[in-house]
Formats: sequence, C-alpha cells, structure tokens
Amino acid sequence: MVHAKSQFNNRLRSLGRKHAEMANGYTPELRADGLIVIKPKRARLRVPFKGVLYAVAGFILFKAFLLSAIGPDGYSDRLSQLQQGSVFEQGGASVMRIDPLTQFVANVAGPLMR
Repeated sequence: MVHAKSQFNNRLRSLGRKHAEMANGYTPELRADGLIVIKPKRARLRVPFKGVLYAVAGFILFKAFLLSAIGPDGYSDRLSQLQQGSVFEQGGASVMRIDPLTQFVANVAGPLMR
C-alpha cells in the first residue's frame, strides 16, 4: 500500500511539473508512429524593443535637459568632479559625457525651455 501511494505521489508531482511547463504555451507534434505528443514551448527572455528605445530616448532627453539647465561649463565641471571619484562615479561620468546627439537636443530644446 505504501508503494502504491509513493507511485501516486510521484505521478502527481510529475503532472504538476508538466502543467507548470505548459503554462508558457505548447505545440503539438506528430511522431513517426502517428501519435500526437504535446511539447511545452521553451520560455524565452524577450527584450521589448520599444521599451529599450524609450529608455534610451528618455536618458538622452534627461542629459540634454541637464546640459541646457546647467550650461556647458557647469556640466563639464560636474563631469570632471565625477571622473575624480570612485569606479562607479567614473563609470557614471563616462555615461553622462556630452555626445553629439545630446548636444544637438540641448541646442534645440534649450531656447524652448527658457
């Protein structure tokens, strides 16, 4: 009786695992012997292109806002202070440096903000 209950519990665990795997979707496959077997789809890590694009655009707009609000001299002074700091601050300074796109957006949006 104990052996039968152990097999039953193992079967329940196996079915629960298969059910969880199929929560991401499944595809039916026809084997060579004519049996249709349901296979779970593999979960893929999808990066939303629009989300990444919006994040990059927002970051460039943020840098352009800072550049136009503080001015090029003040912005460069603050970047030089960051470059003097720790490794994380130096990384932040390299990310926050003035690139041509940020400069262009700051030149266009600067007069509009004033």
